[in-house]
Amino acid sequence: MTRKQNITVQLDRDTIRGAKTLAAKRGTSVSRLLAEQIRQSVAADEQYEAARRLALELLERGFHLGGTRVKRDELHDR
Repeated sequence: MTRKQNITVQLDRDTIRGAKTLAAKRGTSVSRLLAEQIRQSVAADEQYEAARRLALELLERGFHLGGTRVKRDELHDR
């Protein structure tokens, strides 16, 4: 079981009112609504960072596009 910890968030009254309304419409609590949004944001950031690392690794490694290496002199016979 994951250990949970409380945090404090300060919001303006209109945002709190809207959050309570939204939570009620979804049949959940404001706390659970916020927790899910934060979980989704963290997961999206982790996915982005993993994709970024992979893309940078691929760029660093390079791509084999076929062909063979040819010396400059062979290309420009004089």
